Amino acid sequence: MVGLVIVSHSRKLAEGVVELAAQMAPEAVIVPAGGLPDGGLGTDVQLIEDAINKAMSPDGVVLMADLGSAIMSAEIAIENCEGKVAIGDGPIVEGTMVAAVQASVGMDIDTILDTVKQARQIPK
Repeated sequence: MVGLVIVSHSRKLAEGVVELAAQMAPEAVIVPAGGLPDGGLGTDVQLIEDAINKAMSPDGVVLMADLGSAIMSAEIAIENCEGKVAIGDGPIVEGTMVAAVQASVGMDIDTILDTVKQARQIPK
């Protein structure tokens, strides 16, 4: 099963997205990587790397990020990780929800990434 990592500048936001996604897909492996180690706002490459390693499976890991600098931190963390890791190109909440459901039913990483991208088109 593809694992998921939620990268946010806010620990509370990352944990909240994980909590919501776990309600939709309790079997999915979803790890938060939010905020700085001291609890402040920001992103921490080591925290993200640790979350990737925790969520890693033979099927890979999809990262969902909240803002541009979170993506930059995620890209640096990915460089230090083994296995297939990709950043989802979609909204952090809607993208995570569809990714979690797709992962929980055994979809492959490429299908999940395509679905996350389509989440940008979800009508409001």
